[in-house]
Amino acid sequence: MMKLYTYFRSSAAYRVRIALNLKRLPYDTVAVHLLKDGGQQHSAGYRAKSPLGLVPCLETEQGNDLTQSLAIIEYLEETYPALPLLPHHAADRARVRALALTIACDIHPLNNLRVLVFLTQQFGLSAENKAQWYRHWVTQGLMAVESMLADEARTGHFCHGDTPGLADCCLVPQVFNALRFDCSLAQMPTIRRIYQACVTLPAFQAAAPEMQPDTE
Repeated sequence: MMKLYTYFRSSAAYRVRIALNLKRLPYDTVAVHLLKDGGQQHSAGYRAKSPLGLVPCLETEQGNDLTQSLAIIEYLEETYPALPLLPHHAADRARVRALALTIACDIHPLNNLRVLVFLTQQFGLSAENKAQWYRHWVTQGLMAVESMLADEARTGHFCHGDTPGLADCCLVPQVFNALRFDCSLAQMPTIRRIYQACVTLPAFQAAAPEMQPDTE
């Protein structure tokens, strides 16, 4: 069985948990606490699996260690093609990937844990200033996603059509964290609608941070 090295509140790990659940693929959870013991992701054992010391890492049934959430999801898509997370046509796949990459590569890296820790420890940002940093970049990024989704014929019940897929795997964790940091979604009705549609589904509910064995 596959093993997912994860942290309950990691957006990137959350994406992969959703994807695994949508594809109905069983896996074992291995918790890597990003704060305890100075950050368990920095241990030599974990660095051997994930050189940058980030979660998630997926250990495949063949014993391969895969890192980077979108690369892991693409691996799952190619290896287990049933219940696809990407649409059939190339232009539609490009649209879905653009939505996913906007979140995973343009929004999330500015606001993940190691960046926030660096800002506070090296530059002395207060908790309020850190929150302002977070809200600024998340709001700017999600407003762009809202524009990509709104008034677009290919947007359906979910980000693309009426079946959840790769873009939804990325959107839900980012919105979850935006709400945790009190980011206003008032100007993002399409995002709010899609988020609510997703979180009613068992695959998303089972992947939620509060449902993980390492939740606090």
